Amino acid sequence: MPGTVDLNALRAQAIGSGLDEEAVTVNTRALIDKVLARYSGEWTVLRELLQNAADASACKVTIKFETLPSSTVPLPQTSEASALLKHTILHHTLKSLVVSNDGTPFGSSDWSRLKRIAEGNPDETKIGAFGVGFYSVFSDCEEPFVRSGKEAMAFYWKGNSLFTKRLQLAEDQSTAETNFVLNYRNNTSPVPKILPLCQFLASSMTFVGLTQVELWLDNHRLLAITKLTAPGAAVTIPKTLETKTAEGFFCIQSVVRETAQLEAKWLNIVAWVPKSTANTSHGNGQSSTGKGTSSSQSLRSFFSRFASNMQNAAAEKIAREERVAQDAISENLMGECKATVFLHVNRATVSAKFNSNFSNELERATKKPPPTSTKLAILTSSYDENAASTSSVSGTASKMTDIFASVLPSRSGRVFIGFPTHQTTGLSAHISAQSVIPTVERESIDLNARWVRTWNMEMLRAAGIVCRIAWTGEIDSLKENLLQSSKATKGIKISPEDISKALPEAVHILNQFTFRESTPSSQVGSLVEEAFWTCNKTSTIEVLSSRGVLPSQEVRIATEELSFVDGIPVLPSELLKNASGFVKKLTDYGIITDITTGDIKKELERQALNEKQLVEFLHWIGHKAKIHEIDAVVVRSLLDVAVANEDPNSSSMLGKVIVLGEIRHFLNPSKIPGNVPVPSNTLPFKFTQKIDRLDLEALGWEDLQIVPWLRWLVEATGGKGALSMEQDLSKSATFACVVLPILSKQWDGLSPSSKGTVISLLNDRTVIPTKFGMRKPSDAYFPSVKLFEDLPVVSGLQSVKEKFLIALGVRKTVELGLVFDRLMAPPEYTADPSLARPAWSHVDLIKYLASVRKDIPANDMLRLKSTPICPAVGGTVHERYRVAELFEPNGTLQSLGLRLLQWPGTFRSGSDEGRFLSLLGLRSIPTAEELIPLIARAAADGNIVYRDRVLKYFVSNHFQYGYSIAQTAETKIPFLPLEGEDPKTAVLPTQCFINGNATVLGFKLLRKDLHPYAARLGVQNDPPIMESVDRLIKEPPETKRRAAELFGYFATRLQDISGRPLEILKQANFVPVPSRTTDSKTSIRHLTPHLCFLGDGAGDNYAEIFDYVDFGMDANSFLLKCGSKHEPSTLELAQLVVREPARIFTVFESPERYLELLRAFAGAWTSLKKDKTLVKDMKKTPFLLGYKDSPSESNRRARQDQLVDVDSYPEEDVGVRTYELAAADKIHIVDDIVSYNLFKGHFLAAPMEESLEDFYLALGSTSLGNLVEQKLQLGSPLPNQQDATKLEKLIRERIRLFLHEVPRDQIYRDAAWIEKNLSIVVVQTLAIRKVLRGRNASHTETKTAFQEKDLQLGHKVFRGHTLFIVSGIRDLYDVSQALSGLLLYRPKPQHAITLTVLLETDLHKLRARGYNVERILQRKAAEARVADEQRRKQLAEEQQQRLEDQEAARIAGPAQRPEGSQQDHVMPGLFPDSPDHKGRRLQSQGSQIESAPHRGRGSFFDAISRTFRGGDHHLRPSGQVGDGAALPPPPYAPSDPQHQSLTTTNPSQPSSTPRELQQNLISAIKASQPHNYNEIVTQPRYNNVQETKTFCDAKPAQNISYIAQLNSEIKLYLSHKTTNKQGYIDKNLTAMNAFAAVLCDCADSMGLNRGGIHVFEDEGSSTIAFNQNKALFFNYRYFEKLHWEGVMQGRREKAIVYWFVVMCHELAHNLVGDHSSAHSFYTESFITEYFAAAARKAGEGSQSGNGALRLS
Repeated sequence: MPGTVDLNALRAQAIGSGLDEEAVTVNTRALIDKVLARYSGEWTVLRELLQNAADASACKVTIKFETLPSSTVPLPQTSEASALLKHTILHHTLKSLVVSNDGTPFGSSDWSRLKRIAEGNPDETKIGAFGVGFYSVFSDCEEPFVRSGKEAMAFYWKGNSLFTKRLQLAEDQSTAETNFVLNYRNNTSPVPKILPLCQFLASSMTFVGLTQVELWLDNHRLLAITKLTAPGAAVTIPKTLETKTAEGFFCIQSVVRETAQLEAKWLNIVAWVPKSTANTSHGNGQSSTGKGTSSSQSLRSFFSRFASNMQNAAAEKIAREERVAQDAISENLMGECKATVFLHVNRATVSAKFNSNFSNELERATKKPPPTSTKLAILTSSYDENAASTSSVSGTASKMTDIFASVLPSRSGRVFIGFPTHQTTGLSAHISAQSVIPTVERESIDLNARWVRTWNMEMLRAAGIVCRIAWTGEIDSLKENLLQSSKATKGIKISPEDISKALPEAVHILNQFTFRESTPSSQVGSLVEEAFWTCNKTSTIEVLSSRGVLPSQEVRIATEELSFVDGIPVLPSELLKNASGFVKKLTDYGIITDITTGDIKKELERQALNEKQLVEFLHWIGHKAKIHEIDAVVVRSLLDVAVANEDPNSSSMLGKVIVLGEIRHFLNPSKIPGNVPVPSNTLPFKFTQKIDRLDLEALGWEDLQIVPWLRWLVEATGGKGALSMEQDLSKSATFACVVLPILSKQWDGLSPSSKGTVISLLNDRTVIPTKFGMRKPSDAYFPSVKLFEDLPVVSGLQSVKEKFLIALGVRKTVELGLVFDRLMAPPEYTADPSLARPAWSHVDLIKYLASVRKDIPANDMLRLKSTPICPAVGGTVHERYRVAELFEPNGTLQSLGLRLLQWPGTFRSGSDEGRFLSLLGLRSIPTAEELIPLIARAAADGNIVYRDRVLKYFVSNHFQYGYSIAQTAETKIPFLPLEGEDPKTAVLPTQCFINGNATVLGFKLLRKDLHPYAARLGVQNDPPIMESVDRLIKEPPETKRRAAELFGYFATRLQDISGRPLEILKQANFVPVPSRTTDSKTSIRHLTPHLCFLGDGAGDNYAEIFDYVDFGMDANSFLLKCGSKHEPSTLELAQLVVREPARIFTVFESPERYLELLRAFAGAWTSLKKDKTLVKDMKKTPFLLGYKDSPSESNRRARQDQLVDVDSYPEEDVGVRTYELAAADKIHIVDDIVSYNLFKGHFLAAPMEESLEDFYLALGSTSLGNLVEQKLQLGSPLPNQQDATKLEKLIRERIRLFLHEVPRDQIYRDAAWIEKNLSIVVVQTLAIRKVLRGRNASHTETKTAFQEKDLQLGHKVFRGHTLFIVSGIRDLYDVSQALSGLLLYRPKPQHAITLTVLLETDLHKLRARGYNVERILQRKAAEARVADEQRRKQLAEEQQQRLEDQEAARIAGPAQRPEGSQQDHVMPGLFPDSPDHKGRRLQSQGSQIESAPHRGRGSFFDAISRTFRGGDHHLRPSGQVGDGAALPPPPYAPSDPQHQSLTTTNPSQPSSTPRELQQNLISAIKASQPHNYNEIVTQPRYNNVQETKTFCDAKPAQNISYIAQLNSEIKLYLSHKTTNKQGYIDKNLTAMNAFAAVLCDCADSMGLNRGGIHVFEDEGSSTIAFNQNKALFFNYRYFEKLHWEGVMQGRREKAIVYWFVVMCHELAHNLVGDHSSAHSFYTESFITEYFAAAARKAGEGSQSGNGALRLS
């Protein structure tokens, strides 16, 4: 690679050279034309000339257009001025333009600068910057002329160069003005449109210092504009305003506010529109196909059909008004119109401060230093001035002519750089910034150039600050007007009427400063707007509010009506509606916000609410709280500060102050009327009666409940509260008659606790009005109580519920004590017997109480039940009992000996007295607890008759009287008689049963006549199952008969046997089984049910090892329930075998039967391993069967510890196999059959069955590989590790195929692990010594491959896993065996065999067998491409280095050649047998080829063949080629010379160096490329061949298509004539791959990309090879006929030489298209350069795959 060149040093060398220097020339005309191409624009010339006048401090400018009459339209035959002027405008063309100004005449520097392009005005206060403005005159004028003062200058052209001449004027030719005379280049320019020109001139007067401008057309003055300026007033800059820009370049020093007046006078013709134009604009809509119709008019016409009638009417109205106006103008074209406009200008003086570096850079860009002070002006229209301007327009055409359309910034202002530009400001204000640097065309602001951009951005920010100052002035003026208005109305503060008057002006101001997107650059408006909003030190701006002009931080936006806080300043709704843009900016920037709860809170703190405001406030806050717009915390904070004044005229307390923070309740009129007194924490009803209940509840208030209200009333009694005596509930009967009906009405809706509270509050207070005054409820009686005359009964209560008074304690009955005292007292005797009061009996008492039963209080009822008031039958009068101690008088009950109520006459339980006595506890039937003791006592006394009578009553009335079975069964008193026992004997219900079979277990039986009533007596059918099981276990049966009886009884109770009893039975030893003894005496042993099996065991394979019993069908069903089975399960078998392995093995008497048992265990291992105890026993118990093979004596002698080949063992004879029972850790799994054959007599082996091996491994067996210790004996590693590389690549390629066939759960390591961790080393020898640990047995064998981890061989350490192989390995079984051990958990021999097949089989054969090898083939193809590319690059680098060495040697050759030596000059690449080189010899890689007597192809190939073979071994082509005498066809074919030669080097010229030649060869090789098309179809072409250096150049037709891809990624193309393409490929695949291998060897010898080689077959073509767009194609048919036979015999050298020469021939076509001498030269050069490498390839072997190939 060439070294790095110092370009700076080269530049210095070039400048310091002595060659002549030359100036750069400029084509002036082209330069001006190109500048004007960027400087084009409407009125550009006038703008520049006006700007020059302003820079010269001119006051007046006169613009005059001179015209030429039309050559086709004659002048009108009239002297009327309007007709002549109309003709001039319509038909004359422009002759010249004369612009004059009265400014300062040109000085010498001005004249000098005028003739120099790109040298602007150096005065930094002037606008001109680029020095190209004047040259805009060349857009229409060819040779302008300038006169100023006493001099003049004329411009003229000489060719493309511009020249000037200055003239000193005579005194009479001199003038105080400056005149620019511009004669138009041609006479076809029409008169410009007058109205746009007038509007341009009006806008040009806005900021410049000009005071008068006139526009003339020939001798007609069309327009005159005059500007008057009033003295300015200084504007105070607020202290809060930051006057410096963002980067500190500019600072606003002062601002002056001026008012300017522009007055314009113009002729009516300015507004005149010719009829042809009017017709075009209005009439063309009638026909959409008119020739003159524009596209926009066509669209307008098309869409107008969809417009409504109203729109059509409006358009017609406008058109009609326009026609009327035009008619009026046409009648008086020379009439004069006048208009005046007032401008409001804020002029700012701006100081500039910047560093010297910035100043220098900006001066370099603008050609003048930046100013230290400049001016900025903002033009706005105030509200008053705008109205005045509108009212000052007069004249016929005034309504049609808007001369000042672009002067007032009605919608979007423009940036003025002296004159208006195309750039808008984004707000309704013009900005004049003469120091802003524009683009060259002066229509936009330059924001691209680095230093200029910074300057302009700062200037725009300064403009934004001035806009903010202008805003402040406008707002201050508005504020002053408001104050004057309020003083005029003698108001203390600004009224809403004052605000309404100021709103139009405020809307105007806000809209004027509303920023929109500026065009064409939006960045301009963004910069101005950014400075406008951010220049203030505080984030605030003064705006008009409902309280006047205030800072925005004090003003809010009212999003809803909040009249209760009218003191908050808000933006008027008119501003929100009509100035929405500005308001949106305020809200977006956070300058102004909506009204917040904080604002409302401050206003509430500031003043109290009146009643109306209070209601509105409650409406608002309740609704907000209900819809969750404000949370509870905010609600509480607002209520805490809110205070309201109650109207003093209201009926409530006068002038009461309501503190909302203390309010907790509101009145619900459905509960408490609004006219009653309420607590202070309850809001009066008049404020809440129109507010929704949910809104009030959202405030956290609750409706006032009865209980709190009553408590407040009660606590205020006795003068304790603020209530008057008339409102004292305990003293005022009138107030009590108001409150008690309210309580009565709400009584049913109160909760029990609330009712209790009400009762407790009123119980002890005199709240009941009676005829004897206020009484406590318990002391008052209902009016219906008339037993005594002196009772205080209720009086005066209306609409009070009776149950309410009852609940309070008002009595409906007389107090029981009083009754007892008055009615139960002994009779009183008086002198007059008629006045005596007799005593009452208990019957009279019961009758009275029954009559008032419903009114007797609960306490009195309890007292009646607990007082002994009634005598018993047979008792004395004074002996009384409680009613509950007595039974109804009844004969049946009397026969049972029970105590009865004494009642005269017949007792009726359904009468009032009977029901009342039942209520007091009178009993009609005895209970079971009373009858059972009677029965037991009678049995004990021997009174059997009485016992049976009571027992019969008990069972007969059991259901009728509801005697509980549980009570009977749970009694502790024995009272039931037994069957067959003494009548006096009695037992409990749980001690006897009714099932006679239960007696087999010793249980008692109930007397049989009572069996039908057993359920009523609580007697069970059978004894408890648990007790029965206990008796069975305690006394198990000893005989089969006894067992049948017991088990038969339990069989009847199978449904009861579950849970705990069943678990006990399963584990208990109660099944009698005969013992296994050899003597004749039989003994009984008891087993658990699960150890016994039912039946006789006939036909069971395991009958001899298990116990079988049979006690009958019923008894057996009981045993089945307890866990017995008909045959044992696998788990039971396993448990038995683990307990008694030796006995079982002995009983079976056959290893096979025992193995069958183990196989069953292995199959059920999934379920067996769940039993952890069994698994633990299995691991330590010797119950597994292993075997040991003892070899015969002869074979044992043959196995000596010597080095042998494991594959050379003779067939072994059969030894002796013995079986043993052993624990799992004593038996080993055979995982290495070779090691097993070596050591099988030295260890116990597990049966070689996969299921049994898994079973043995699960129990702890180890593999044989863990028992055998292998000692590796290695030779030294070979220097050449090529076999290891090939094998590693093969393993990585095939290992994924192998793992794909293996189940995932068997894979221990994947292919990625192998690729990362396995290394391969080739060693000289490899042997393995195997030692059986602990057995004193060993063996040594040779291996071809073995894997070992962390091995040290001599001084070299092999880390990780290393696969050692011997050199020249062919059989890959040992490799597969080593790999399967690494990849799988348990490798099998079949795994190694499968992997061996995959490693040794060709990929194409594997694909034919169904393996998915496409990915591997694609990767190999990609690797081949990469390798080929690297090989070519390396070869190219080597060739390049060799060329450089040869070139260096060639240059140094003459100096080093000894004297007398002579260099033979021969053509490069000349063959040794060429006529010009006979006798010379060509040396290549030490091989010498003698020249032939003539230059024949045969001699050339023969010489090459002898070089390889040492003799003459000709390959005779077979088939159509002929026999040995015939020569093969020439090793080239006509090419396709579609491209010209890459070089035109003449090979005969001796000046061509070898380096150049070899560089051409490398270029040709690199130019070869793959053919990317599927077909090649060309037509035959023949060129006329003359007798020149060009040979034959015939091109035959080609008609082949891409079919498939051969080995090494070489594409195959077949002829379209080949019908069965797949059959053809299958037949010739091997030969095609061999041909591809030959071509690849040829390509590799010269570093040619294999992708550029293609094979084709075309039986009908005579082409051996051809070059198609640098893609090389070779004909397989010639290879098949000429070389395939020899290649099959292993002789490839002649084929390589032949096709190498053919390839060189085709490569030469990459340089030369035709068959010329140049082509021959390059062909021989290729052969000479690369033949040695081809010879090496021919000497090496080449392998080609014969895999299957399918059609593409």
